[in-house]
Amino acid sequence: MQRRRTPALAATAALLAIAAGAAVAAPAAGADEPAPLDIASQGIGSPYYRIPALTTSVRGTLLAAYDARPTLADLPGNIGVVLRRSTDGGATWRAQQVIRAEAAPKGFGDPSLLVDRVTGRIFVFYAASVNQGFFGSATGVDESDPDVLQTDYSYSDDDGLTWRHRRITGQIKNPAWGGMFAASGEGVQLRAGAYAGRLIQQYTVFHRGGTYAVSAYSDDHGVTWRTGALVGPGGNENKTVELNDGRIMLNSRAAPYRKVAYSSDGGVTYTPFVEDARLPDPANNGSLIRYAPDAAAPDPRSSWLLFSNTESTSARVNLTVKMSCDNGRTWPVRRVVEPGSAAYSTLTRLPGGRFGLLWERDGYRHITFSSFGPAWLGTCADAGAAPATGT
Repeated sequence: MQRRRTPALAATAALLAIAAGAAVAAPAAGADEPAPLDIASQGIGSPYYRIPALTTSVRGTLLAAYDARPTLADLPGNIGVVLRRSTDGGATWRAQQVIRAEAAPKGFGDPSLLVDRVTGRIFVFYAASVNQGFFGSATGVDESDPDVLQTDYSYSDDDGLTWRHRRITGQIKNPAWGGMFAASGEGVQLRAGAYAGRLIQQYTVFHRGGTYAVSAYSDDHGVTWRTGALVGPGGNENKTVELNDGRIMLNSRAAPYRKVAYSSDGGVTYTPFVEDARLPDPANNGSLIRYAPDAAAPDPRSSWLLFSNTESTSARVNLTVKMSCDNGRTWPVRRVVEPGSAAYSTLTRLPGGRFGLLWERDGYRHITFSSFGPAWLGTCADAGAAPATGT
């Protein structure tokens, strides 16, 4: 990857702030249609923005994190991780704030948010570089080596207002691995079963010329972290979701179709990847969440899943939200958000039964928020689908 030196982000806070500093409001939408609201736009506060992450805190605050970039290039580069917050379900947004940015050549990018719903702590995972990015990273776990792509996270105990930083490369990286970065979007906390309370964040690993998926997990609310077995090769940016039978489904970007694997031990090991021809994909980052994460297994809604990606086998277009009524076996409900140019997307459940979608729009020119509910999307009950628990 190419690296350009730019003025220190930390020394130019204005570069990373939305110029007016005021809240922005969503336009009205008819029939619950997910009207787009741009919360970051190319050239306003930063030359470029990329890589959306989205979550909802235990207080109901919506947090949107993403990269502020001097160019569209990935790490290494003088990239910073920034954030906007909404306390009204995405109708209005507070001014942009910096989570992590330092002087060149340091960079931080590809955020993924994760909320511990027991403690209320909010995590944002990202990669940290000096000299090398994902493919160029050295092996080893020296947390001071500028040629090792590091695994960092920041955490907040005040609903995303302030952040502290921590490096966990030595905890989660196998010394034999090369590059390793957090798969952007949103991690999960398991709600039921033997591993209830476990925090899981997905990573992509470069090892012996191939790319793999792996779960990093914590059973002590983020004090310590471990990683399970690699899944692949052929893994890339990936998401996990807890199914109502206790298993975890892993869903990875791939072309021409997404790849899926399953874990029965809380994300430590997974079955081999299987291509899912029901989910066309142009090798783009997508999102996978439960429709009703607190629904118990007897509740039909406990087997409902939501998925978003650019539904195409060849181009980043046609951003689509789908619903499964049977833990991902079939996807009978499908709605198009944007038929034209779109890229990465990430879903989260909002208070009141609605859903938020943060996505890249119009050739990476905007980070855009949309929200929707059952009136627009439809439900499994509308589709006449019977609940199921198996795959």
